[in-house]
Amino acid sequence: MFVIIAGGGRTGSQLAQVLLAAEHKVLVVEHRRELLTRLHQELPTEAIYEGNATDPAVLEQAGIRNANVIAACTSDDPSNLALCFLARKMFGVPRTIARVNNPRNAWLFNGEFHVDVALNQANVFANLIQEEMSMGDMMTLLKLRRGKYSLVEEKIPGGAKAIGVALKDLGLPDECVIAAIIRDGKVTLPRGDTAFQKDDEVLAITDPDGARQLAELLAPAQK
Repeated sequence: MFVIIAGGGRTGSQLAQVLLAAEHKVLVVEHRRELLTRLHQELPTEAIYEGNATDPAVLEQAGIRNANVIAACTSDDPSNLALCFLARKMFGVPRTIARVNNPRNAWLFNGEFHVDVALNQANVFANLIQEEMSMGDMMTLLKLRRGKYSLVEEKIPGGAKAIGVALKDLGLPDECVIAAIIRDGKVTLPRGDTAFQKDDEVLAITDPDGARQLAELLAPAQK
């Protein structure tokens, strides 16, 4: 997959490193000298293109017509909107992703500007904090489907409500799936009649509501 990243700040640079590690073709478009110096220290030279990403001529020269995705990661919301609009309308890029810097501007990042995915960092961070606060000792390992689902893990303490209860009798919603149980250092694939034991490590794929219900079942007994 060929991904053009507009903006070589910390977000763009980190994204490029992750995508390169996954063996995607990546090109970071940046014109600011101070950022270009750092980019050349962090990324291969062939992954960097010098120029202003909001200039259609620069995008053309960078090969945007062959790109599968453009990630607009500049620190300027109007620029990110313009980049997505240009990428789709002028160059026919199939997928557009934009960084939202100011949460008040989030309502603009929609189909009218041809933004397929808008990443509102402040909103994501706030929701993650709220979610973690409500989940006690449960740890989120991975976010899936744009944050709709999570892979979570928790070790069952003594006195938890779920101990000794078969999975099919826990009353968990369909959106909360117990993926594995690590017991005595071995991975067990759970069945409906499997019952939790003290010190089991539980791995589950769940939405936020399911995670809260599971956290309540796995919480230590109240003193």
